[in-house]
Amino acid sequence: MKNNNNTGERISVLTSHFTHSTSMASEKEAALAAIPPDSDSPTIFDKIINKEIPSTVVYEDDKVLAFRDINPQAPVHILIIPKVRDGLTGISKAEERHFDILGRLLYTAKLVAKQEGLAEGYRVVINDGPQGCQSVYHIHVHVIGGRQLNWPPG
Repeated sequence: MKNNNNTGERISVLTSHFTHSTSMASEKEAALAAIPPDSDSPTIFDKIINKEIPSTVVYEDDKVLAFRDINPQAPVHILIIPKVRDGLTGISKAEERHFDILGRLLYTAKLVAKQEGLAEGYRVVINDGPQGCQSVYHIHVHVIGGRQLNWPPG
């Protein structure tokens, strides 16, 4: 694993974002402050996968982990992550070799939505890059629902 001198600082920023962010401005600031890591640099999600940071797991199999967002934007807000990143830090980094895991992430979104009782509908979101408000560079899918969502969001 390649070591990045900014890893500790980045994890601190991300932890702060996940525990204190309550507004779009804060989300934007956290995304702009996040430094896209080398594809092998550990993220806060790696620590969750390794059970170094606690999370409320709602679904897990050999490929993916789904857990409740600690800063939910709706009554139901679940994050789904691959257990092995394989260079997939964001959707814009997807390659043909990621085909199966991308399908698994979306299928898991459907399973989790059903499990959470979101029969009336829900939103599936993948943020990508600073302007897309991505603050963790480990691809992840948000499943958001449990209330009437608006478009555009915000």
